[in-house]
Amino acid sequence: MDLPIFFRSRRGEMLGFLKELVLAESPTSDKKAVDACSAIFLAKCARLGIRHTRFPQRSRGDFHLLEYPAKGDDRLEGRLLILGHVDTVWPVGRLTTMPFYLQGDKIFGPGVLDMKAGLVLAASALGALRELNLRPRRRVAIFLNSAEETGCDEAHEIIKAQAKIADRVLCLEPALPGGGLKIQRKGRCVVRVDVHGLAAHGGSPDKGVSAIDELIAVLRKIESLRSADISVNVGLIGGGEKANVVAEAAYAVCDIRFWTAAQKNRILAFLKSLGPSARRAKVRMTFESDTPPMERTKASAALFSEARTVAADLGLRLTGGKTGGGSDASIAAGLGRATLDGLGPDGDGIHAAHEHALLSSLVERAALLTAFLQKL
Repeated sequence: MDLPIFFRSRRGEMLGFLKELVLAESPTSDKKAVDACSAIFLAKCARLGIRHTRFPQRSRGDFHLLEYPAKGDDRLEGRLLILGHVDTVWPVGRLTTMPFYLQGDKIFGPGVLDMKAGLVLAASALGALRELNLRPRRRVAIFLNSAEETGCDEAHEIIKAQAKIADRVLCLEPALPGGGLKIQRKGRCVVRVDVHGLAAHGGSPDKGVSAIDELIAVLRKIESLRSADISVNVGLIGGGEKANVVAEAAYAVCDIRFWTAAQKNRILAFLKSLGPSARRAKVRMTFESDTPPMERTKASAALFSEARTVAADLGLRLTGGKTGGGSDASIAAGLGRATLDGLGPDGDGIHAAHEHALLSSLVERAALLTAFLQKL
């Protein structure tokens, strides 16, 4: 069967399913909304002969593991793990200013590229295997994360456990511009800095200790980490109560990104060494999120080479590159598993008002993922 032709004939069905997912807005912080969107995806997959395991969560959307085929098959060679997430950065109601619509080859809407289009690919590829009576090379497992955008230790532990028993890992995050796969990603550390000083009257600041002054001093030290390979962004900051009061408390949240595990270790050691410059001040570091880098390994390079061969059989040319954003693929890659990311469609505007996926790329990627499931 010519897979590109098959999926071109299913273009309308794929677009309709994508619309259904996008209209079910699913911000990470809204458990009810995330679970409702997950239910749409699960209902689609339930008809395909899958085994479903739910990981209930109290304060966030539930996690899900789907396995295909549902029953074991001795003819299959090991296990392939697919990573996807249902949550988005957009609040419920964003559809009023970012409606779902198709303009030429561009599909617009909140979360359409990051990464509800990837969920369409997963369901479409499994559907093609079943409809065309094609056997995957390995048993396929899909982990559906509900808290990828913010990071979640519980989800990371499930990913680690699943990656350890997988031979290959594919992540359906969006492609690089032009359709390239992501074979390197920056790691990410989110640290909150809380400073406690001593309040005093604004007219006699020498009798107090300004938490804001201390915070500025600490942030300047953190910003000294910046280099060609390491980025530092102070994304949140606050402190003080009134202009005529020496600030007793202040805080900031920093996003620090890096390319290698060695850089990460150096950054963490540096952050833990930081303290106040004033004797009566206190500084506390809280690490809110910690994602390892996705480094280029021999295993992933070999998998990329195989993927290029499979793509070439479909008349496609695959390229690879790196990106500063993080993803769940980094968790699997950090365990030494052969991992490829960016298998979602091409598009632009992730986390931006012009977010869109390319319909032609969605169709192309569905054929490619199906071929990967057969041959990788």
